[in-house]
Amino acid sequence: MVVHRWWRNLAGALSVLGALLIVVFGLPALDRAVPVNPDAAAAQRREVAGGVTVVPPSGALIAKTSRSGPREGSILFLIGPARFVMAVAPFKGDLPTAYSGLKTKIQSMRGYQVTADEARIVTKSGLHGLTASFTAPGRTGRFAVFLAPGLAIEVTVTGSEADLAQALLRIDESIATIAYGN
Repeated sequence: MVVHRWWRNLAGALSVLGALLIVVFGLPALDRAVPVNPDAAAAQRREVAGGVTVVPPSGALIAKTSRSGPREGSILFLIGPARFVMAVAPFKGDLPTAYSGLKTKIQSMRGYQVTADEARIVTKSGLHGLTASFTAPGRTGRFAVFLAPGLAIEVTVTGSEADLAQALLRIDESIATIAYGN
């Protein structure tokens, strides 16, 4: 009877030890065996909507994507605490009108002020746009608008001055990859 209990306790102890060994050694080994390269995944071109694509900034987290139709959608990237939002929507009009509309949206938010005159910007794929910067309480940012056939592409970047200083080069590289129909 005592020997029987001893074997039963030994079997239970070995089961607990086996489970512990699986958790301590087996799961980490399995995790290391699965190939993961987040930079390669992030570097893949993403379609926002309507044939408009972008390569995310290196090290960015894709926080949210939304589509309200085949020609309308948005994507939000987080680069640390900095935010990079790109929105695509149907648009009939010229570049100054699209720029004015985005500028008005930004200025209508409480405390936001556009702080620089518009400047021309061109992506690597040849999309022409206009850009400027803005400030808000505790935040700073930039915005740009591009036109593709029948579409407006709005870009806004916000964060504290320190956050943007660290992320702006990667964001600028990503903005340069905006393309239509490629």
